[in-house]
Amino acid sequence: RPFTRMQLLDRVWDIQYEGYDRTVDSHVQRLRSKIEPDPGNPIFIRTVWGVGYKFQEEE
Repeated sequence: RPFTRMQLLDRVWDIQYEGYDRTVDSHVQRLRSKIEPDPGNPIFIRTVWGVGYKFQEEE
């Protein structure tokens, strides 16, 4: 199931963030550069347009 940026801020960092939710995008980009074989074409951390992100387990 996809998570919104605000849900990720709340669950991962356990904070009530009132500012810029694009902070999550920066962290996702860094994670992708570390775990994805091709960060430009991600297979594990998928973007759900208009919602946020979801983690796709390896099959």
